[in-house]
This record gives sequence, structure tokens and C-alpha cells, in this order.
Amino acid sequence: MEAVIPTVVFYLFGLPITDTMISTWVMMGLIILVAFLIKKFKPTLGEMIVEMIYSIVSSVMPEDSDLSKYLPFLGTLAIFLVIGNIFSIFPMMVSPTANLNTTAALAILVFFAVHFYGIRDKGLIGYLKDFANPIFMLPMEIIGQISRTLSLAVRLFGNILSTDLIVAIVFSLIPFLVPLPLIALGMLTGILQAYIFIVLASLYVGSAIEVEAMEQERRQLKNEASRSV
Repeated sequence: MEAVIPTVVFYLFGLPITDTMISTWVMMGLIILVAFLIKKFKPTLGEMIVEMIYSIVSSVMPEDSDLSKYLPFLGTLAIFLVIGNIFSIFPMMVSPTANLNTTAALAILVFFAVHFYGIRDKGLIGYLKDFANPIFMLPMEIIGQISRTLSLAVRLFGNILSTDLIVAIVFSLIPFLVPLPLIALGMLTGILQAYIFIVLASLYVGSAIEVEAMEQERRQLKNEASRSV
């Protein structure tokens, strides 16, 4: 149970500061530092990272979508997840995503981002019309929105926590070279879970804007036909 509940390290102004919070702060500082160093000394590496994330997002988003509107959020999420899922390989650190609070927060961010992008692209009225069509499907749509948010949070939390626990148990029993393959497996699992999370988030965003993209294509074809006449 102690492995599931974050350990309180100290108190700050009466607020408990857990090991997960400290690891998250250290990780964010590390990401900012590495991003600065890449921009200054190795910009081509940064371009490769952006292109890799772009290819993943574009493979599941609607065709002809302007990905520049969604890439900052999805790209930041991808970088945070990849590093957060494997951060326990560093001494005295834990994976932030092994905490249900972190994964729930990420899933809630995706939930609000989906509706934000949908409303921004379609307008409030247009998005509400497409949200549940026909209208009697509205209760099922609401349940689906909530269930997939819970699924995002629990899936990521369960996979990362279980992997970290297995590695920790084996390392406590055999604290030498034998656990190294398990650590490599844990890193692979973390990267895979980050990929799945980003693909699902992109699919959810794509589902919110896909009707708008089709409508824009229809209008463009209509305008071209009217000009040809």
C-alpha cells in the first residue's frame, strides 16, 4: 500500500510535499535544461524530435488538419510522458506517472483539450450540435467521455506502477546485474505507454474536429464548383 500512496518527504507551509512532487519538479527542470541545450547546441536534434511527434500525431488525426494548432499541447504531453514514465531509473527518483493523481490530471487535461479544440474549430453551437447526434444519444456520449478519461488515467497509472514495483522487488532480491534487463523492459514499457496515451489523445482530438474538417472540404469543393460555373 505504501508503494501506491506517495511518500511525504517534508511539509511546506503546512502542505505535504511528496516524493512524486519532488520528482516532477526535478523532471520539469531537467526537461527545460535539456531543451535549452538542444536549442543552443544541437537544433537538428530538436527538429528530429518534433518531426517524430508530428508523424505520430498526423497518422491518427484527420487528413488536411492544421496540426500546428494541436502539436504544442500533444507534443508537450508526449515529452512529459516519455520522460515521466521512465524517470524512476534515476537514483532517488520515482516515476510521476506511477501516481494516480498525475495520470488523472493528464487525462483531465486531455478531456478539456478535446472540447476546447472542438469548440474553437466549430463554434459552441456547432460543437454542441455534433456532440450527440441524434440527441437521444447524449447520455451515452457523456458516459463515453467520462469512461475514456478514467481509462486513460487508470491504464497509464497501472502499467507504470506495476513495472516499477516489479523492478524494485527484483532489485531488492538480486541487487546486481540481473535486474538490468527488467529495467530495460520497464523503459520500453514506459515509452510504449506514452505512445499509446498520445495516440489516444490525438484520436480524441481528431474526433472532435473531424466533422469540421469535412465541412471545410465540402465548402471548398462547393466554392470551386461555383467558380467553374
